[in-house]
Amino acid sequence: MFTQINYPSPTDYARLCERPALEQAALGSLIEGVFQKVQTEGDAALRELTKNYENRNIDSILYTPEEIDQFAAKTEEHLQKAIKHAYDNIYAFHNAQKLVSAKIEINPGVVCWQKATGIDKVGIYIPGGTAPLFSTVLMLAIPARIAGCLEVVLCTPAEHPAIFYAAKLCGVTKMAKIGGSQAIAALTLGTESVPKVYKIFGPGNQYVTAAKMYANRLGTAIDMPAGPSEVAVYADSEGVPAFIASDLLSQAEHGIDSQVFLVSTDERIIQETFLAIEDQLKELPRRELAKKALLNSKFILVATEKEATDLLNEYAAEHLILACKNPEAFADQIRNAGSIFLGNYTPESAGDYASGTNHTLPTNGFARSYSGVNLDSFTKKITLQSISKAGLSHLGNTIIDMAEAESLQAHANAVKVRLK
Repeated sequence: MFTQINYPSPTDYARLCERPALEQAALGSLIEGVFQKVQTEGDAALRELTKNYENRNIDSILYTPEEIDQFAAKTEEHLQKAIKHAYDNIYAFHNAQKLVSAKIEINPGVVCWQKATGIDKVGIYIPGGTAPLFSTVLMLAIPARIAGCLEVVLCTPAEHPAIFYAAKLCGVTKMAKIGGSQAIAALTLGTESVPKVYKIFGPGNQYVTAAKMYANRLGTAIDMPAGPSEVAVYADSEGVPAFIASDLLSQAEHGIDSQVFLVSTDERIIQETFLAIEDQLKELPRRELAKKALLNSKFILVATEKEATDLLNEYAAEHLILACKNPEAFADQIRNAGSIFLGNYTPESAGDYASGTNHTLPTNGFARSYSGVNLDSFTKKITLQSISKAGLSHLGNTIIDMAEAESLQAHANAVKVRLK
């Protein structure tokens, strides 16, 4: 079940960091066909595709407000309380990310600043599958609400009451009964019932991922490229094998294509973590999924902390747990990760649910170039400038000289006519 690699050479790091292969390229023609059908047939296509792919019959595409209320009311009271607690924490963390706009007088009479505005229309996709991801509704709809997005359209094939409760709590404006690639096509193109949005957020299977990438090519923004979920753990002698095993399994139970990655300078930690995983697996309802995910996983023994940081920066984990001495100092050396969890008492599941940080994070190595979802993901920054006549006199020759050097005389003239 486990693959252990001892003291790899730095030349092996790129190979060790390879993820399970995605099949997006092979899905191209199928996804293109879905988009074309939705574009030409609208809601009728959504009904037909939902029947064909999910064996569900849907008459109306959108849930009515009354239906949303009815589903939300079925959420058990203890879960409502938990969702509200998580809501408050996530709201507080993201609200603190608001732009503090400051006017800067660059030169006398030349004042520049910027403001943030919410993206007018955003779409959120919540998959059906075996895990009802109502937590992802919180992670995406809360920053959309703080940003001031005017329309938040949620598509999901799932009917778990907590999804509706979270959507209502967060101010989602429309909920659609559709899932899969057809939901992404509807959000991208618009239909009679589903508004066209400007940016799409949310996880999904390979079909949804391929559809989001296709939507991006058509000009609709997406949160980030995505792949299967993953966690990396770095542990030295301070790590607790039972804790490490629980974190690795919490990621492995997502699905068979998830990956877990343990890097340690202590072989005892690796061996005891093996045993702890085998012991904890027995208690997991989703143990068969987790076992298959562990086949994609690697346990790597390195000689030094420097080798560990180099390997982890190459891997660029979605989630990185540091179960080691001075984890904050270690984190200072990490350049590539979606989210970092410091110390033995900071499980990755805290970030998944209720600590306040966002769990929508770059996977598949994209943490080298992408951030996780945050308030900025739902906003646009608009720059403003105000220049007085005296300020333009101060800048004028600089603008004229640069414009004429680029052979853009009209640009230069736009200054000259004002200075005459």
